[in-house]
Amino acid sequence: MPHFTPKAKHVIYLHMAGAPSQLELFDFKPELKKLDGQLCPPSLLEGKRFAFIRGVPKMLGPQINFQQHGESRTWVSDNLPKFGKVADEVSFLKAVHTDEFNHAPAQFFMHTGSPRQGRPSIGSWATYGLGSPNEDLPGFVVLLSAGGPTGGKRLWGSGFLPTVHQGVPCQSTGVAVRNLENPKGVDGKLRKRSVDIINQINELEYQETQDPEILTRISQYELAFRMQTSVPEVMNIDDEPEYIKNLYGITPGKNSFANNCLLARRLVENGVRFVQLYDNGWDMHGAGPGNGVGQGLTNKCNQIDQGMSALLLDLKQRGLLEETLVVWGGEFGRTPMMEARTGVNFLGRDHHNEAFTMWMAGAGIKKGFTHGETDEIGYSGIEGKVHVHDIQATILNQLGLDHERTTYRFQGRDYRLTDVHGHVVKEILA
Repeated sequence: MPHFTPKAKHVIYLHMAGAPSQLELFDFKPELKKLDGQLCPPSLLEGKRFAFIRGVPKMLGPQINFQQHGESRTWVSDNLPKFGKVADEVSFLKAVHTDEFNHAPAQFFMHTGSPRQGRPSIGSWATYGLGSPNEDLPGFVVLLSAGGPTGGKRLWGSGFLPTVHQGVPCQSTGVAVRNLENPKGVDGKLRKRSVDIINQINELEYQETQDPEILTRISQYELAFRMQTSVPEVMNIDDEPEYIKNLYGITPGKNSFANNCLLARRLVENGVRFVQLYDNGWDMHGAGPGNGVGQGLTNKCNQIDQGMSALLLDLKQRGLLEETLVVWGGEFGRTPMMEARTGVNFLGRDHHNEAFTMWMAGAGIKKGFTHGETDEIGYSGIEGKVHVHDIQATILNQLGLDHERTTYRFQGRDYRLTDVHGHVVKEILA
């Protein structure tokens, strides 16, 4: 049950795995352009750790032009022209920072509150605290495009929470959920009988051992049986009218980000509590032709611009944006200097944990607002700094959950998503 009246009934979290460059997307820095090609000042390197920078790199100016959009006059990259038209719907967080600068630990930190494996995902915490509005669908669904994230399936695991709260990966092509179909020669009636018998055995085992995980196993068997009918119906985007398909720019028969954005809308429309989209391929090191923060980033932006913009428009026109929190971001940011691996210049940026941009929209979030600011080259936050635990606290807050009271006792102490940290970012709340 929520601790207080929630603004959000659902969350759609769009994670760009690999960490997109904020300096080519949302954090416009004309001063950095003037420094392009100059040697990096020693003050930016002293006492710092980087994943790949060796020696003294050169500064790298923005590789993409920016324009101001909407009544908020928000600076948005020319790589995201469609998103620029909906920029007035979102709140930007310009000075997000994290404790990690390598992909898997940073992804674990962003989604589970710890850089180490084994903690529950934020989606698991949401369903643990609130349950699922639709008993025929999982409360926490995961959609993947362009391959899986570096952190793998543990990013949506339930950790020490009951396994019923783990994320269920669904596919936009082929079988929606693997291992859900009946074997050959087994019809629905026979499957129901087998589930009933298995659960009778599970119930007897529970009466003997009182192991709460057995109750989870029982509910999973029952949910899986109900999902055989409910999931294929919800996941069938062919049912959508042509104008909606055109709005998202979906690609029939392919696993695309646009398809997954449309599926996310269908899932929350049918009561799924937390939908997590992972889009891989944002690690812009520039180690080869067509990669990096030039053409490589442009290619990735072309894959997401229409889908994520359509998602906001579609949710709004259906009245769902008022009750759905949409979150966008990567696991960390990118440096204002290029990489310098053994003296070779790459048109790419290294991992950077001191400053990056995320945005939120819907469900009680201010529209057309920017919180936080980085210095003139986008290296560090100088105002309105927001930590990863603050992001997590704010998401739970919009769901009506106090992050300090949403706890689970494990191995002798109470654990929570935000560990012993985190503050709700009240500045972006309407």
